[in-house]
Amino acid sequence: MAQFCVSPFCSSPSPPCLQLHRQHQFFFISQPKIAPPPPSASATDSTFTIASTSSNLTPKVVVTRERGKNSKLITALAKHEINCLELPLIEHLRGPDFDKLPTLLTDYAFDWVIITSPEAGSVFLEAWRAAGMPRVRIGVVGSGTASIFKDALLSSNQSLDVAFSPSKATGKVLATELPRIGNKTTILYPASAKASNEIEEGLSSRGFEVTRMNTYTTFNMLIR
Repeated sequence: MAQFCVSPFCSSPSPPCLQLHRQHQFFFISQPKIAPPPPSASATDSTFTIASTSSNLTPKVVVTRERGKNSKLITALAKHEINCLELPLIEHLRGPDFDKLPTLLTDYAFDWVIITSPEAGSVFLEAWRAAGMPRVRIGVVGSGTASIFKDALLSSNQSLDVAFSPSKATGKVLATELPRIGNKTTILYPASAKASNEIEEGLSSRGFEVTRMNTYTTFNMLIR
C-alpha cells in the first residue's frame, strides 16, 4: 500500500491523512479527508504537499464517491499535477416512491421542493419531466446540488426556479433557514431511502408540512 499525506500538518510515521490503495496503474482513494490548517497557521502553511513513500512518480488517482462529490478532492490533487479519474462506485437504484412522484407533482402544488444531493436532483428532474414540467420552487443544500439544474433551467420556460440555498451546505442549516411561504408552508422532499430524518424533523418542528418521498437508494458496487 502506498501512503500519501496531503496536509503539511501530518507527520510520518503517524497514520496518513490520505490512504491510497494501488491496483494496476491506479490508486484508489479509500478515505479522502484533508485536514484543515490550525487557526494559527499562515497562508503559506496551508499549502498542501504530497510525499510518496514508495514511488517518485505522480500517481493516477481514481476518485470513487458519488458523481458531484469529488470536485474538492480533484481540485486539491490537481494543484500537485496529479490527474484524477472520476469513477463512481455507488450504484443508484429507484426507490419505492419513484413511480408516485410524477403523479404527485401533477396533482399538488408544493411551496418548496427540497433537493439535497446531485442524485436526488437527477431523479427529481426525471419525474418532473414525466409530469409535464410543472412550476416548482426548488431549495438546494449547496452549489454542487444546484449545478444539476443548470441545463433544465435553460429549457424549463421559467417553470423551474432554484430559489434557495442555505448559508452553510448542510441539511440542518437548510431546515433552519428555509423561508416560510404563507401561513402553512408545504414541502416536497424527494430523498434517498437511506437519508436521515434530520431535514423533515427540522422543518416539521418549525410548523412546515413535509411530504417525504424515498425516490432512490444507493448500493456499493464493491460489496456483493
